[in-house]
Amino acid sequence: MTQAAACPACIGMPEGTLEKAASNGNSQIVLSLPAIHCVACINGVERALRGVSGVANARVNLSMKRVTVGLDRPIAPEQLIDTLELAGFEARLLDTSLLGADTDTYGRGLMTRIAVSGFAMMNVMLLSVAVWSGAVGATQHLFHMISAMIALPALIYAAQPFFHNAWSALSVRKLNMDVPISLAILLAAGMSLFETFYGGAQAYFDAALSLTFFLLIGRYLDHRSRKAAASAAAQLSALEVPRVMRLRGDTREMIDFSELAIGDYIQVLPGGRIPVDGIIVEGASQIDRSLLTGESRTADAGPDAAVTAGEVNMTGPLIIRATTVGEDTTLRKMVTMVDQAEAVRNRYTAIADRAAAIYAPVVHLLAFIAFLAWVTYSGDVRLSLNIAVAVLIITCPCALGLAVPAVSTTAAGRLFRAGLLVKDGTALERLAEVDTVIFDKTGTLTMPAAARDMMDEQTQAIALAMTQNATHPISQAIAASLTGVTEAVVSDQKENPGRGISARWNGQDVRLGSGAWLGTKAGTYVQIGNQPPQKIALRSELREGARALIQAWQNAGLSLHLVSGDDAEETGKIAEALGITHWQANTTPADKIAYVESFAGTGARVLMVGDGLNDTGALAAAYASVSPATAADASRAASDVVLLNDSLTPLIELPLVARAAKRRIVENFAISAGYNLIAIPVALMGFATPLLAAIAMSASSITVLANALRLRGRV
Repeated sequence: MTQAAACPACIGMPEGTLEKAASNGNSQIVLSLPAIHCVACINGVERALRGVSGVANARVNLSMKRVTVGLDRPIAPEQLIDTLELAGFEARLLDTSLLGADTDTYGRGLMTRIAVSGFAMMNVMLLSVAVWSGAVGATQHLFHMISAMIALPALIYAAQPFFHNAWSALSVRKLNMDVPISLAILLAAGMSLFETFYGGAQAYFDAALSLTFFLLIGRYLDHRSRKAAASAAAQLSALEVPRVMRLRGDTREMIDFSELAIGDYIQVLPGGRIPVDGIIVEGASQIDRSLLTGESRTADAGPDAAVTAGEVNMTGPLIIRATTVGEDTTLRKMVTMVDQAEAVRNRYTAIADRAAAIYAPVVHLLAFIAFLAWVTYSGDVRLSLNIAVAVLIITCPCALGLAVPAVSTTAAGRLFRAGLLVKDGTALERLAEVDTVIFDKTGTLTMPAAARDMMDEQTQAIALAMTQNATHPISQAIAASLTGVTEAVVSDQKENPGRGISARWNGQDVRLGSGAWLGTKAGTYVQIGNQPPQKIALRSELREGARALIQAWQNAGLSLHLVSGDDAEETGKIAEALGITHWQANTTPADKIAYVESFAGTGARVLMVGDGLNDTGALAAAYASVSPATAADASRAASDVVLLNDSLTPLIELPLVARAAKRRIVENFAISAGYNLIAIPVALMGFATPLLAAIAMSASSITVLANALRLRGRV
């Protein structure tokens, strides 16, 4: 049975193509990476997996803490897990049927450690006040001993995230951001313990705990900000239903989603979310598709209506026959597309990666040089160690590592909530540079409507048979106008891009398409054998949001053009109605490609917006591309962005968000660079204690994340 989908944009590629594109291999494995947190982790994981024979590619999604591994041949997940553990990364096989579960054990663990370190810090600070107030001799030594008994267990527990990640890297002879942090904590605690045992006047247990406390707060805020960025893939995953009610005869049983099979009957009660793609066999209701398509209006649905996983049943109980389950549902394919788009590296990510790659050796060298210089200058080992520790902490490039992914994830999440699916991770970067937009007309800016009164009954039956499963908007409009007609039996049906549909009926060739193709006047006709072509009366209706979109993009400084395979009279009328001064009619698919390439030759950055098979070449040739939800599968596959609902209004903010995202990335790079230009000299000159260094490093990361989250508001 052909797959049924209420949301055609959920399938960005023809059946069977998406999985291969996802992995560039025969299959894929998804692994959870609970401990990754930075750019160095991404590079280390991907490098380790690419070294395994049989791995086609590996893409890490930092927001969702997982890696998708494409395979050229079957590989046991345990082999990949062992490889990652040897490389210093904890990995687990991810049960994709539970992707919607929001356990957030990592966040709760960080909160517990923050509480422990904060409580210990306050108690040790109270003891430190007594020492600073003049306690000497045995009293001072006693307070230091009590501080050690409080601080050391607290540090061993609270600093575990840093110690664990640092040891994982060092065990395979690598460095990451947590190595200098762990070294700084251990040095501060070790110096304090030395002073305590040998009766020294100074101990730094409060500084070690404060350092850990503020670093943990920074890491928790990083974690929460990533969740606030609301990865589009995470939102989609949350729509999946883990348990469903299956009907078999007179029995009902609650089963796991993974146990469903094609052809199973399931019951969805009012208020429940639909777990599969399927056909309603019993019941009538209103369906809410807003979380999938951005469309706020509910749709009526009854017997024989197609529904999609992730939609909400609003008013009445439904019995649905599953036509697609598991990994093949449109919702799961949508998750895969968004997940991979977020994992793609753009030009700015590459810059951040290169900068982060040289961080570890440089920061250790700087700290060592600072220690030697201060020992030589002052002769005070204690002071020199404090300065070296401060340098280790303050130079951590956490802000740089967050500069790009925080912005990309936030921007993609905002567009998804507006009803736009960003399929390509580099799309936002390219959309920010677009200066010229070329629109297709029919099916993109306009939706056709057809009249049936100019065709006889036989022609109506043939026209219905040829158009009811076609993808072009004109064909769909003709089929919609022929409600109640009994379709004829045709064979050898074929869509001819830019022309129309051909088929065989009763031993005769039949064609339905443009007048130019059928050798007559402009318009749409159907011809049976050698009979004179019969005209199909069509009228074009502007798509919802078309006027607002054109006005907004003109105000944004974009140069707008309209190309259409329709005749000059109809194309000119639509162009005038929308205020588009540059237009071209009677264009073939090759003409559209040439039109796009003519601008590219002048250095223009062209955005193509189209929906038909005849637009596929132009979509692929453009610098960036968008297809609406009603587009043909091939057009959606060729597009960077898919509009998920019928209105064009969500497209208004696409270039605005893309430009704002580019500005935020540049701003984040500037924040990171400015922080280091100020902080590193301050630390090297001895003006920053380890505690102040921890606060400064956390503040830089929080500033970058807060700047990225500004994309959630006005742009």
